[in-house]
Amino acid sequence: MLVTINKSTAKGSVFAPPSKSLAHRYIICAALAAGKSTITNVDFSEDIKATIDCVRVFGAEVEVCDNTVVVTGVGAKTDKSLLEFPCRESGSTMRFFMGLAMYFGVASKFYGSETLRKRPFSIYEDLCRDNNIDFIKNEDHIFVNGKLSAGNYEIAGNVSSQFITGLLFMLPLFEKDSKISLIPPVESRSYLNLTIQAMADFGVEVSWMNENELIIHGGQHYKNTGDKAFAVEGDYSNAAFLDAFSLIGGNVEVKGLNEKSLQGDRVYKEYFEALRNSNACLDISDCPDLGPVLFAMAAACEGGVFTGTRRLKMKESDRGEVMCRELAKFCVDSKIEENQIEIFKSELIAPNEILNGHNDHRIVMSLTLLLTLTGGSLEEAEAVRKSYPGFFEDIKKLGIELCCEQ
Repeated sequence: MLVTINKSTAKGSVFAPPSKSLAHRYIICAALAAGKSTITNVDFSEDIKATIDCVRVFGAEVEVCDNTVVVTGVGAKTDKSLLEFPCRESGSTMRFFMGLAMYFGVASKFYGSETLRKRPFSIYEDLCRDNNIDFIKNEDHIFVNGKLSAGNYEIAGNVSSQFITGLLFMLPLFEKDSKISLIPPVESRSYLNLTIQAMADFGVEVSWMNENELIIHGGQHYKNTGDKAFAVEGDYSNAAFLDAFSLIGGNVEVKGLNEKSLQGDRVYKEYFEALRNSNACLDISDCPDLGPVLFAMAAACEGGVFTGTRRLKMKESDRGEVMCRELAKFCVDSKIEENQIEIFKSELIAPNEILNGHNDHRIVMSLTLLLTLTGGSLEEAEAVRKSYPGFFEDIKKLGIELCCEQ
């Protein structure tokens, strides 16, 4: 999809889309419980559709109506001898369900885009090797076969928290206790706390022994919501793209955010304020998904230096590299180092060529913000369907002049 955007200013109010991170976790917990659970305020992005498809694979039933999901869970068991998980392009989905596959202990095939299958899985590969579990990368899928057990696991803390979440979902289901020791530095801790919160909502307790160790008591069971419905709170990750308009001359009020949320990306408000006033130095190791929008805002404001950027290489695209490449089309200079990216203060110039979204939803939305200042066109804009399918409709209602061509 090609989107052409005219110079225009966003004004008005808009509700933040529901949290994709929390919706993933609620749907999985509900599927692992016996009986019915109701989850409201769900946005059916491609990633959430992938998770719904995957809980159906091991036997959960899912009914969808408007923005509500009713899950009839299986009680953490399956009667199938082969599980085939269609993960689409969702890294969260694939890594979460790989953990669950090692609980079920049956042959499992994980399908997804080529880009997804090329993303790092070393944590699980090493875990499988050490526990005599098959982990085989095939031409069109990844094959996992074997059962993990309760125990003590030591995992690097500076890789994706999605691996650790995959283990957290399944370890309480074993009879014995387990412990996860994270090797410092621990990044994306907020995502682990979000997992722990979601599990607690469904009756399963996980505790921090200290800042690097998690204790997981065995013999636990996920409990359905009964007559109660859990509402997914607003998503700070995607709200940042809406709130950013107020940083570049607009006036947008973003509603529906939980001020006490455990989402780590809520820090964007503090980071935006820092970029507004100076060439700030910001650590994004605990909020890597904010990287692209922060780079865009630095380009539009006073520049900035960003540390903790190493993991941006392991996303839907190499987000640091492709953002710097696209920013250059606005005549914005940048410098990439191993774990740091600097965006220099520049005067934005309207691009004389079409920008590329690199099949990455966060790249598309970040570049869209800058195009409202200069005008221009952006291809591969359909990537927003991955996490925020209503993005262009919402900003159009705020006064952004744009035209979409399929």
